[in-house]
Amino acid sequence: MKFSDFTISDEVLKALDKLDYDSPMEVQEQVIPLVMQGRDLIVKSQTGSGKTAAFAIPLCEKVQIEEKKPQALILAPTRELALQIKEDVQNIGRFKKVRATALYGRHPIDLQKRELRQRVHIVVGTPGRTMDHIERGTLDISSIKYLIIDEADEMLNMGFIDQVEGIIKTLPPNRVTLLFSATMPERIEEICNVYMKDSKNIEITSSYTTHEKIQQYYYKVHNEDKISVLMKIIDTEKTGSSILFCNTREKAEEIGNILKKNKYSCAILHGGMTQRERFQTINAFKKGEVQFLVATDVAARGIDVEDITHVINYEVPYERENHVHRIGRTGRKDNKGVAISLVSEKESRRFEEIEDYLGYKIEKFSLESLQEAFEESVYSKPKRAVIRKTNKAAKINKEITRIRINAGKKKKIRPGDIMGALTHIEGIEADQIGIIDVQDTCTYVEIFEGKGMMAFKGLQNSTIKGKKFTMKIVN
Repeated sequence: MKFSDFTISDEVLKALDKLDYDSPMEVQEQVIPLVMQGRDLIVKSQTGSGKTAAFAIPLCEKVQIEEKKPQALILAPTRELALQIKEDVQNIGRFKKVRATALYGRHPIDLQKRELRQRVHIVVGTPGRTMDHIERGTLDISSIKYLIIDEADEMLNMGFIDQVEGIIKTLPPNRVTLLFSATMPERIEEICNVYMKDSKNIEITSSYTTHEKIQQYYYKVHNEDKISVLMKIIDTEKTGSSILFCNTREKAEEIGNILKKNKYSCAILHGGMTQRERFQTINAFKKGEVQFLVATDVAARGIDVEDITHVINYEVPYERENHVHRIGRTGRKDNKGVAISLVSEKESRRFEEIEDYLGYKIEKFSLESLQEAFEESVYSKPKRAVIRKTNKAAKINKEITRIRINAGKKKKIRPGDIMGALTHIEGIEADQIGIIDVQDTCTYVEIFEGKGMMAFKGLQNSTIKGKKFTMKIVN
């Protein structure tokens, strides 16, 4: 099956092609046609199954571009996941001029208010900040036609489910509701029964089990020996992009700093960092600018990084479910991965509970065999090379030019004024003009199909509302 077999526009198909979406995954095959038909869906699907595109593609297809009010609301449990979904939606809807924004805590609310005053088609938000905007009246929900609840079981685990239910009660009743969850606890089923109508259940079972896709093993280690064992694992294993999980931010800082002192390409991620720091760190890891990410469980969900070869549990997680989420960062889609745990005597009981939860025993490797492998690697030590990765949106961005015009709302500039000036330039057609973002003191406009320089020179030699303004090309 191909994406072109669905009833979706050339603009969306073009974006999917440039994003290297070759053919629909199972969840996409099943979900996309039903969303296009307007069905309520309950989808049980593991992380990494391709579910974001399963709802993002039909949403980008169904929203009315000329409508100024938000038409779709996507709820996600974490800031990282909200930003990831927003990025995916914008990439898929780029050539259709779909605008998305993310609402999450620890990010200036005034900046989010400004975004919401613009034309926004799809809003992605964490429950708390989304409800805050609804109560303030800064998020207009009167035209919401689609509600997507992503990672519903994680919403429940994090204590957000009551906020989710509160948001549902404020939304227009005549809407399509989609719920995605890896598991279906009783509380989630209750919400489905109350707020969804004639819903269809879809369960996606992977052709490979986690046990088959991810090689798991552990070392029994004295707590004081963990760092030296970790170093030997890193130097012995042929690691690519890897995540090292710790239980606390203090431990993540400690281990991350030790790795940095030993000249490993490393970054640290935990909930005590500012959102800007977290975003920059995740972005650097995604690009392959750093090889090792030392993180708390804030990274166990919502970080979709291609080709993570290894997950190393420096500490056994407190919650059994977090082991599954952690190791799920590797072995995604059709790839295989390795998950290694360092288990101290104090952590043995927790680790046994994880094995009971998984339903199988994890293989134990001996420290003696690790030492032998390490000694052999001294003479052929794998390079700690940073593997640079191409951002999946790079092909899209390559042919899009963004122009900043130093005039905005305070100069009475409207999107139509910019569109008019651009379409008067010889060689520029309306469908080659992307999103026009008019802010208070400036305006950003995207130009497609490599026509950016032509548009830029044309604007420099013309006027907007009878006046000339300075401008520049920006990233």
